[in-house]
Amino acid sequence: MKRRKSREIAGSSLAFLDVLACGLGAVVLLLTLAQEQVFGLNGEDQRLTTELAELQSRSAEVEKEIARITQSGQAVSDEIKDTSEALAVVKDKAARQSDVADTARKNKASLIEGIKKIKLNNPEDVIETPDQSGEEDYLIGLKVEGQRIAILVDCSASMTDERLIDIIRRKNSSDAEKKKGPKWRRTIRTLRWLLARLPRASMVTVIAYNETARNLGAKEWTSSVDEKGLTNILSNANEIVPTGPTNLSSALKAARELNPSDLYIITDGLPTKGDSGWGRLNVFSGCSSILGSSSKISGECRARLFEESVKKSGLSLSRKVNVILLPIEGDPYAPRYYWEWTALTGGLFIAPAQDWP
Repeated sequence: MKRRKSREIAGSSLAFLDVLACGLGAVVLLLTLAQEQVFGLNGEDQRLTTELAELQSRSAEVEKEIARITQSGQAVSDEIKDTSEALAVVKDKAARQSDVADTARKNKASLIEGIKKIKLNNPEDVIETPDQSGEEDYLIGLKVEGQRIAILVDCSASMTDERLIDIIRRKNSSDAEKKKGPKWRRTIRTLRWLLARLPRASMVTVIAYNETARNLGAKEWTSSVDEKGLTNILSNANEIVPTGPTNLSSALKAARELNPSDLYIITDGLPTKGDSGWGRLNVFSGCSSILGSSSKISGECRARLFEESVKKSGLSLSRKVNVILLPIEGDPYAPRYYWEWTALTGGLFIAPAQDWP
């Protein structure tokens, strides 16, 4: 009985231990699962924390970029505002200048109309100019003035025509045909134009020159109001047959002896002949035409002749020299040298249009 009771107690103890072991195993299992769950949650939190930090960093960068763009936009807006204000100032100034220009144009038009209505009391010309209706506008700058006026008229062979071929052809024609040369007739009209505009209180002398120089008219000096004397000068000019070379030196020497106050020269180019003996001067080395060994003369030699003629003339630069050039074909240096000469004396150089006077 007693052994049976012990076997019952031993069986009950074994069951209790099984139950206890099972319970303990269950607890261990639960703890393991809980630990895994906790560890899993910690990893996700770490990842989310990292992503959050990255997002916050990017957000800060975006905010900085927005601030920079906003600042730049403000600067552009300020610049646009400043430019607009400056443009408004310029437009206002342009508008005011336009108003001033309009007023100036109106005043100019009014002045022109006023000038057109002014009636000039021109003195009666002693010499008539039948081919001309009055002062030509494009020669307003040419004014005949001076107390003792010397007019030098080039009457060399080249004064008959403009073109070289026509000059050469007319050289072999009669004297009557030479006098009919269009440039020579123009020269006579130019002389008449000058004589018709002499100042009332002046004296005039006219010197024609080709190889030599001589006075036209009955006297060396003629009063500007001496109709007969001026008519004689024109009559003598109409008798001239243009021929021979151009010796400007002879004309200037003749003028110097008369001591004029103003010179007016009608010519078509630089001289082609100088005084005898100039061929020995060094300045003319290489100019065979000066030595009489050639029928032609180069432009350079003509320029040297011109400079030597003016230099040897003894006429001071205080005398005003005016030149009316009726240019000849193939003499490109003439305008330059005559312009320089007249500019030095305060005179005028003109090469008028072919339809003048």
